[in-house]
Amino acid sequence: MSRKAHIVGVGESQYTKWGKIGDITEHALALQTIITAITDAGLKVSDIDGLASFAEDRNEGIFIAAELGIPELRYSNMVWMPGGGGGCAAVSNATMAVETGQAEVVVVYRSLCQGQYMRFGHAAELMVNSAANAAEPPPVTFSQANTMMLAAMGQVMPFGMLTGAAAFALPFRRHMHKYGSTSEHLGKIAVAFREHANRNPRAVMQDKTLTLEQHQTSRMIADPFRLFDCCMENDGACAVVITTAERAKDLSRARNRKMVEIVASVQGAPKGYSFGSFTNANIDDDIYATGGNTQMADRLWKKADMKPSDIDVAQIYDHFTGSVLMQLEDFGFCKRGEGGDFIDSGALSANGGSLPTNTSGGSLSEAYMHGLNHVLEGARSLWGESCNPVKDAKACLVTSAAGVPSSALLLRAH
Repeated sequence: MSRKAHIVGVGESQYTKWGKIGDITEHALALQTIITAITDAGLKVSDIDGLASFAEDRNEGIFIAAELGIPELRYSNMVWMPGGGGGCAAVSNATMAVETGQAEVVVVYRSLCQGQYMRFGHAAELMVNSAANAAEPPPVTFSQANTMMLAAMGQVMPFGMLTGAAAFALPFRRHMHKYGSTSEHLGKIAVAFREHANRNPRAVMQDKTLTLEQHQTSRMIADPFRLFDCCMENDGACAVVITTAERAKDLSRARNRKMVEIVASVQGAPKGYSFGSFTNANIDDDIYATGGNTQMADRLWKKADMKPSDIDVAQIYDHFTGSVLMQLEDFGFCKRGEGGDFIDSGALSANGGSLPTNTSGGSLSEAYMHGLNHVLEGARSLWGESCNPVKDAKACLVTSAAGVPSSALLLRAH
């Protein structure tokens, strides 16, 4: 029987606003969520022999394995792709482990409790507030960057590049200048995903509706991004279980689920991209007003022998609405510069759209888990278990972050 990798189980904790998860630690949340996903697959802890994560996850695999009581850890991996760029890459690495025999069952997990740790933007807020309330400005201090990522970001921080919104606003402003995309296009993305979240009991924004007028009158965060163009900041955890086709066949039959195959996966970055939009250095002008995913997308379609028209449902990383529009173009659902028209067509809606997208609400309205929850929703869409079902969906695209080195998956039900 084939060792082709399949998704057989998913699980998540409660998703909350950052700082509202309660007394449970980020590490304990990771353990509980992994067990939830294993149970969903119809497996036991003793079946697991591989673990994978990304985005500098603080919950190291060796400790997870020891505390869960995994009999033998045969594979453990952490992705180098930064932040949300690594979600699909972690699944890709788990896929390679399964298909090459390094492991039989690998759990990909992400636990993120920003309320228990200093979040990136919060440090800037503290500095600004401290300076505003001080009788004299605090003295300027310098320290050695302890990672290459911080060193790269350090060259633009003095100019106000202190948040993701500021970093990713610049390429999309360039897109607006070149192609005429508008804030209303962004608003329609946010509204569509909120409507999906309103039907999802797991979503943080499940009980909060959003109109285009509310989007257009919300406060500006980093021009052109308004409040509702920006993803949430959440606490929570989620996990995905991956194994061979042979085991997936029996597990899927027991759960009365279709088999969900990981048809193809890719990860990478264009030449000279470095940390992408956060540094805005060395990025060729031809790809500056894009998500930086075009080369990667071409490789993905060729590996799977598929094309955009084969996709029934998509889960596109939405840290900012502008990144969704640019990825629609990167992955070939419309031509460069036509993303706005594609949005205007209502394509993203689960209620009759040509490309139902982020059917759980995504990072804008379900939860911000560095995008791993998009992989869960991709599997649920193909199992027919989404809160916004897409009839007879057989193929799903899942992407990780735009504007940074990134990754993507193609999933297919059979």
